[in-house]
Amino acid sequence: MHRFLLTPRWWGINVFVALAVPFCLFMGSWQLGRFEARVDSHREATAERPADQVAAPLDSLLPVDTQTSGRLASASGEYGEQMLVPERRLDGASGFYVLTLLKTDSGKALPVVRGWLPGAADPAKAPAAPTGRVEVTGALQASENAGTKGVHAQGGLPSGQLGVIAAATLVNLVPHDLYDAWLTVQTPVDGMLPVPAQAPSNTGLDLKAFQNLGYTGEWFVFVAFVLFMWFRLYRREVETLRDAEAGLLGPAETSTAATGTAQEDQSSTGIAPVR
Repeated sequence: MHRFLLTPRWWGINVFVALAVPFCLFMGSWQLGRFEARVDSHREATAERPADQVAAPLDSLLPVDTQTSGRLASASGEYGEQMLVPERRLDGASGFYVLTLLKTDSGKALPVVRGWLPGAADPAKAPAAPTGRVEVTGALQASENAGTKGVHAQGGLPSGQLGVIAAATLVNLVPHDLYDAWLTVQTPVDGMLPVPAQAPSNTGLDLKAFQNLGYTGEWFVFVAFVLFMWFRLYRREVETLRDAEAGLLGPAETSTAATGTAQEDQSSTGIAPVR
């Protein structure tokens, strides 16, 4: 009854199933691993920092990664150029960041967001930066990019305004070497509100993370589909042979079934049937 499984056609079907199932399982497990890695990265990036955390020197925390993002960093120097970062929201209100470049002792300039103010970006509203040598402490942040939530990446901003807080953007505006990072002061003055630290890009449970989860489900569904189709073909073949033996098939169907059985006999024994 089951000798048809040894025919060339079924050899091809069985080999395909034997290769497709482990491949789909591997791809599903790989996509699941990608999703779990994103979850772990998000949990690490958004973990609450200890309230009594001691600020570390800026250079010791670079480059910014999921472990150092949001850590308190300290740098010394003198404030220089000041810019406004418009169209930034805080607690549901629209406003702007007050960003000042800190010319550090290392010779590089560090963007420092000294606080947030409500309303349209207006230089007259922005408090002037302290003069002389200062010690700045703030939450370390990775440079933004066009995909960062809330940035103004279209360009066309007035002079003195910045859409994306990044060294790649500032390098065209100021004559300084720049750190590829920035600080947000958590205890601002002059009526400004603190800008909370944000998780670095590609560490959140965003669309890409849920795409990985969706692909995981798809690959496992493929496994079930392949096994279902194999079982369906197998059951149909068995039922056809049983119907042929019971004489329930028409002449044409009986001839086809008999031919298939003869071919199976020849395939399994190597002897052609007598006609």
